[in-house]
Amino acid sequence: MTETPIIPVPSESDRTPRAAIILAAGHGTRMRSALPKVLHPVGGRPMLHWALALARAAGAERIILVAGAHSGEVHAEAAKFLPAQDIVIQDPPMGTGHAVSCARAALAEFEGDALVIFADTPLIPPETAERLFAAVAGDASVAVLGFRPADPGEYGRLVTGANGALERIVEARDANAAEKLIPLCNSGVMAAPAKLLFSLLARVTNHNAKGEYYLTDIVGLAVGDGLQARVIETAAEDVLGVNSRADLAAAEAVFQSRKRAEMLAHGISLQAPDSVHFSWDTEIAPDVLVEPFVVFGPGVTIATGAEIRAFSHLEGANVREGARIGPFARLRKGADIGGHAHIGNFVEVKNVRIGEGAKANHLAYLGDGTVGAGANIGAGVVFCNYDGYDKYQTHVGAGAFIGSDCALVAPVTIGAGAYTGSGSVITDDVPEDALALARGRQILREGWAAHFRAEKRRAKD
Repeated sequence: MTETPIIPVPSESDRTPRAAIILAAGHGTRMRSALPKVLHPVGGRPMLHWALALARAAGAERIILVAGAHSGEVHAEAAKFLPAQDIVIQDPPMGTGHAVSCARAALAEFEGDALVIFADTPLIPPETAERLFAAVAGDASVAVLGFRPADPGEYGRLVTGANGALERIVEARDANAAEKLIPLCNSGVMAAPAKLLFSLLARVTNHNAKGEYYLTDIVGLAVGDGLQARVIETAAEDVLGVNSRADLAAAEAVFQSRKRAEMLAHGISLQAPDSVHFSWDTEIAPDVLVEPFVVFGPGVTIATGAEIRAFSHLEGANVREGARIGPFARLRKGADIGGHAHIGNFVEVKNVRIGEGAKANHLAYLGDGTVGAGANIGAGVVFCNYDGYDKYQTHVGAGAFIGSDCALVAPVTIGAGAYTGSGSVITDDVPEDALALARGRQILREGWAAHFRAEKRRAKD
């Protein structure tokens, strides 16, 4: 199995074992997309991965994913991170209670607490999941994550007693007028001992407005059995669920706002924070300057003292201390920019290690290879790395000078301190400290232009 890029499980030997049940069986029709809803990204990371990360961060030793029979793509993605026996299918869909019940067999031997989360709710902080588990470890048999939205609308309402204990959850369609005035709403996320959870679900019926088996009904059943249910409140934005493109944009906006605040607090200068776009794993050291309209795709690391100038796009790149990128630069996967190197306007770098202090200040494509320390790459230089079938390497030695408008046809090596004349097409290796010229000889014809213009004028008379 592929190693999942998510937070490792904390080791707490004295803690009750934990499991997570991730619900990902929805059709996502309102997304109007061929891509399954839970594979759409927030912060450059599929929402399914956010749910997996939350489960790991909460200390789940078992993670059960409930997928729909209609979505082979979700199943295939989950299979990169979970064993086959931990991916179960809900078919046909009959509500959230039925979806959780689909995990019963997978957790038949599990002795511990279970957390139910949704693969389309990517913004729940790990500490919030920890609070749910803590409530179950305390006096609660069931802990429900609640929130207070500006517009309760179609959310289920959390009905609490005089002592604040949760008595039941009523779905909006089944709520009476008084219940609809309750501001405290159900996120759908909850925790309970696994065996109790499945025992309660076995008693849930579908006698409701939608004819479905509601997970929420277990609260009323638990309270009726004399058990304690509690509400753990969180911010509305934490439980923002994604059902449409508008919801996806709203979730992205929340993520970006949080990431910008995190960066500013960490000592990064953002000249126009709202114009900078981060990914979930962007790592930037203190004392980095980021100018307006910069996009950080996944896999970017920036060392202290670097400058990322306006309108640059970086993904899968490493920028070392004091380097300057942009404006209008593009760093692609495998770009590794050395300390105090310069990558200027309209320069694209892909899978190239740029040495310390090297410069490619304008209008160049550097793909697959290395550039030595202190080398200079002139305007219009192209590493010709692809023949239509395979990629090849170009290596430029330390202190080399590549003249403007040179094409370096890989595989090729330019030795340390060597020069290539402007406009050259270099197909053979160049030794250290040599000059390579590969261009046609200039022909000069005195007076030709004046004669040409005169002939053209006569032709028009």
